[in-house]
Amino acid sequence: MSKLLGIDVGGTFTDLFLIDEATGEVKISKASTTPGNPAAGLFDAMREIGVAPAEVDLFIHGTTIATNALIERKGAPCGMITTRGFRDVLELGRRDRPHLYGMTGLQDPLIPRDRRLEVPERMSPGGEVMEPLDEAAVLSAGRMLKARGATAVVVCFLHSYANPAHEQRAGELLRSIDPGWVVNLSSELLPQIYEQERFSTATIHTYLQPLVSSYVEALKARLLDAGYRQDVLFVQSSGGIMSSATARQRPANLALSGPAAGVMAASYVASVAGFDNVISADMGGTSFDVCLIPGGRPRTSDQTDLGFRMPLRVSMIDIQTIGAGGGSLARVDRGGLLQVGPESAGAVPGPACYGRGGERPTVTDANLVLGHLGETFSFGGDGGLKMDRAAAARAIEQHVAGPLGLTLEEGARAIVRVANHGMAGRIRAVSIERGYDPRDFALVAYGGAGPMHAAALMKDVGIGRCLIPYYPGVLCALGSAAADVRQDFVRTVMQELRMLDFAAFARLVDELAAEGVHLIEAEGVPVERIDVILAADMGYEGQRHDIRVTLPAALSRESVQQAFDAAYRAQYRQTLPDIGIRLTALRVTVIGVRPRLNIGGWLAQRASGIQARPGRRRVYADGAWHDAEVHRREHLGVGSEITGPAIVEQRDTTTVVDLGTVARVDAHGNLIMEASRS
Repeated sequence: MSKLLGIDVGGTFTDLFLIDEATGEVKISKASTTPGNPAAGLFDAMREIGVAPAEVDLFIHGTTIATNALIERKGAPCGMITTRGFRDVLELGRRDRPHLYGMTGLQDPLIPRDRRLEVPERMSPGGEVMEPLDEAAVLSAGRMLKARGATAVVVCFLHSYANPAHEQRAGELLRSIDPGWVVNLSSELLPQIYEQERFSTATIHTYLQPLVSSYVEALKARLLDAGYRQDVLFVQSSGGIMSSATARQRPANLALSGPAAGVMAASYVASVAGFDNVISADMGGTSFDVCLIPGGRPRTSDQTDLGFRMPLRVSMIDIQTIGAGGGSLARVDRGGLLQVGPESAGAVPGPACYGRGGERPTVTDANLVLGHLGETFSFGGDGGLKMDRAAAARAIEQHVAGPLGLTLEEGARAIVRVANHGMAGRIRAVSIERGYDPRDFALVAYGGAGPMHAAALMKDVGIGRCLIPYYPGVLCALGSAAADVRQDFVRTVMQELRMLDFAAFARLVDELAAEGVHLIEAEGVPVERIDVILAADMGYEGQRHDIRVTLPAALSRESVQQAFDAAYRAQYRQTLPDIGIRLTALRVTVIGVRPRLNIGGWLAQRASGIQARPGRRRVYADGAWHDAEVHRREHLGVGSEITGPAIVEQRDTTTVVDLGTVARVDAHGNLIMEASRS
């Protein structure tokens, strides 16, 4: 490959990262996201740097289209056909509650009850037929769903993970009613035990599939018309990439697409710079995403909750998100308390300072009033958005400072402090609450707004050092361009370890690994090697919950038990040797490792060493105005050192170096911030 293009379509901005592997040349751009037509903002970002699709060799895309469709309920009108007696699994959940106290709260299932229909059939947990499938009932239910407006149908039968025959036959019958229907089977999407999670995951895939398929096809057609001849690849929630065909089949894998790419990029940049334990902190225009990365490996999860009783069980990076971004709206509630977020001004109308009709104050408006952002600063370069400080000041005076009896500066500072408090709490949640000391980690701050708040977050949480990459504002797009190809498989086993047929177990491992290798080779993306990682969900007999155990390459009963004992002891400080061990599920991850991007090569492009005199402007900090130096990032050579208060501006973001903080440029162009020793 020569020219790689990474795109991240966020809630407020669409970011682009282009690298020519032959020359090392890098181009970046930011354009406003166009919610009604996400592809429009994408092409705006390409035009801004003068790159045509025909010039690109590989196009890799992170997107929020799946997440936004779920939040805004803009998916397809779906129907469900399930086993008699199980139509309400989606709503029954696991006896959880939306609020800690009381029984209040609304539930909004993706498929309403009148489009969830039952048919007679039943499999046993072992896969034996207990009640034959009533095919006439399936046809009748399918016709009823069609009459009620369903454009997609998901079949979710009890214990289909053990024997999918009834689901497969029901799928054939439904397609005979309407060959154009989207028909999905839970046994194909998630062949795993636990019906609530399987039903919910299959429903989410089906709900998103028509919308995502339409977007993917429209984007591919537009790129084809513009001369692009390769497949469009998409970033998954796991941080790996998949083909457009896989994205259409498994659209729920896009749920944390962009943030996952950012975490992988943050992990890689930090490791090159010599940091093994880091916490990634991505503050964009709409949200704040944080992930713990101990030992250079992001924490992963096989499930997240996309809403009340809406679990999604797919392999994903364990990212915690709150509604705290540059566009988060500030307001004074009925109790007289200042609230910031989760509601966002988004791309349209955006913060008041954008001059697009927004009248309510945001975090960006507060940063502008405090001098963290300059009035001459332009997101995305000279052709981007300009800052209107007067508009920001009016919004803060009217909605925050006036109602609270504060000065303009105090009101703006209060907005930033409330936002920082929420973000610091999320950092503690992924570290302290999981038994990790944040003082043992460095912060990696990125996103369009992350570097502005990084120094304050370090102080709030007690983190000693912070790394700000050279391209922090487009790091998720960079991560898209650098992501590996990945396929994840899971199969229910549900056997006691001492009774497990290891020959059959090894054959299953080989089958899934071979399927993963085949899919990766079919993607057509050059890779240096293909790695196969084995894991299992295991626990003691009688326990409700399992732990994830990494399995050795040389499988045997003894080696698997040793791996389980080590994992259980690491988590609980003991083992239970007199109790049998249950192997619930096998997990096989196949990764096509792509060539690493040459981060060090980017330094040659920078105008490092230019002895340009820094500008100056007033910055509000610790209750007073200070005269602060304003540096251009590209003018800071390796070894440059800055003492706060100071500002570092660049094309894609602004970094605030607080009072009592010093920042230096390392050998890879990163800014390393830490508390001043003076």
